[in-house]
Amino acid sequence: MPIVYSAVKRFDPTAGEAWQSFIQWSGLAQVREVISLDGILCPSTFRELSAEDWQHNVQADFKTHLFSDLEYVLKKVAGDERTNVLALMENPSAEDFASFADFRFTFRGFDLTDVQGGNSALVNCGGFDKAFSKAELSEFGLVTGHQRACDIRQALQDNYFNEQHAICDVWALWQLIPAIG
Repeated sequence: MPIVYSAVKRFDPTAGEAWQSFIQWSGLAQVREVISLDGILCPSTFRELSAEDWQHNVQADFKTHLFSDLEYVLKKVAGDERTNVLALMENPSAEDFASFADFRFTFRGFDLTDVQGGNSALVNCGGFDKAFSKAELSEFGLVTGHQRACDIRQALQDNYFNEQHAICDVWALWQLIPAIG
């Protein structure tokens, strides 16, 4: 399973009123930072792709903000402390998930985003109580167990088949650990 990379804007209490409104609306008081592929809460830093970006990105529908070249992503976001660099795996098997071992990254959890890659069913759709409880989301707004993420995806499809944001991909997310000193 190939790893791809993304750079997204941080969404945490430093966002001020936007963060306070999100916590009040979502009821996710346990979340201290949203780490997600959700394009509204954590927009890609690659909004306008340059000619050079196109030489390094994933050229598939709804994935052009993802990159196969980590060094390129790091070069583009160097010095931007308000950006999370993520390593990602789409719909990984348990074996695929366990195979990623880059010491520069720490595992944060699994996100479930609609198949068009825009919205997180976990943190930006108002909740799907027949599929998961808000209380089971981590401090990053993610699910921490692989099997649980797969079960939620199935429950979303079974219980919310008419809802476009309930047809999801499971994404494993690792966050780049900031360099110290």
